[in-house]
Amino acid sequence: MNTKTFRAMRITEMEDGRFQREIVKRSIEDLPPGDVLIRVMYSSLNYKDALSATGNKGVTRNYPHTPGIDAAGLVEESAVPEFSPGEEVIVTGYDLGMNTAGGYGGFIRVPASWVIKLPLGLTLEKSMMYGTAGFTAGLSIYKMINSGVRPEDGEILVTGATGGVGSVALGILAKLGYRVIAGTGKAEKKELLTQMGAKDIILREELDDISGKPLLKPRWAGVIDTVGGNILATAIKSTNYGGTVTTCGNVASPDLITTVFPFILKGVSLLGIDSVQCPRELRLTIWKLLSSDWDLPKLDKTIRRVSLEDLDESFQQILQGKSVGRTLVTF
Repeated sequence: MNTKTFRAMRITEMEDGRFQREIVKRSIEDLPPGDVLIRVMYSSLNYKDALSATGNKGVTRNYPHTPGIDAAGLVEESAVPEFSPGEEVIVTGYDLGMNTAGGYGGFIRVPASWVIKLPLGLTLEKSMMYGTAGFTAGLSIYKMINSGVRPEDGEILVTGATGGVGSVALGILAKLGYRVIAGTGKAEKKELLTQMGAKDIILREELDDISGKPLLKPRWAGVIDTVGGNILATAIKSTNYGGTVTTCGNVASPDLITTVFPFILKGVSLLGIDSVQCPRELRLTIWKLLSSDWDLPKLDKTIRRVSLEDLDESFQQILQGKSVGRTLVTF
């Protein structure tokens, strides 16, 4: 019996309906059953983590709970031959950090099907600089490219470009030779976005059409949308004939009010991006690309490193739309 203890963030629902966050000591015996026990070295901060950590029942049904939808570390114990003690592995998506104790604890125990061996070319630290946000960016780009959008086809819009998904998507697309326009509500970040590869920026107000027109002047060969709502609707209406729009987030709104005209008159494709239940083979393909052809050597320049104790402030920043780039959680 493994009686090791470890530090973990625990979110508890109080009798008055408030949610309390604290760093506690937990025992490995408290973890759910699973095939692989992993000593967590790094995690990261995603929008969904902040929702879970503030009591959002749409993300996490039952409390007390340890959030953290990402984890990278070393195999401590394995009940399956695919993994051996000491191996470097990563876990992102599935139920980790949602209703299964997540990466904001020193250990996790999960099914073997959730675990991926660290790809060649990546360190554990770098894998969590990408995390779910970077993986989602890679998946969005992969699907857009597979739909036929090429660099010579025209401009690519990335909405929420200073956020975790948007910033990684911007960097990868620029590396691949696309002309990227960064959509943002942060005009003061123009220099940073340019350094990351944006050819220009477009402010949020210009991406939020309220004219009611079913179609707008075409501009985008492709769109990587991370925010949803009317900004997504505006992007769809502004996409060129045969262009592709991917959608992966709802920070602006989960609602999408549009017409069929962009789809039946301009042949626009709208592709949904899900990083949670993404099939394993596709998941491996995206991680291989992130560790090789799509790797961003200067990604660490935009990374903020925090400890478990520092996360309270980070939760508020990401929920208020003030977070820039990626946040790495270190143990």
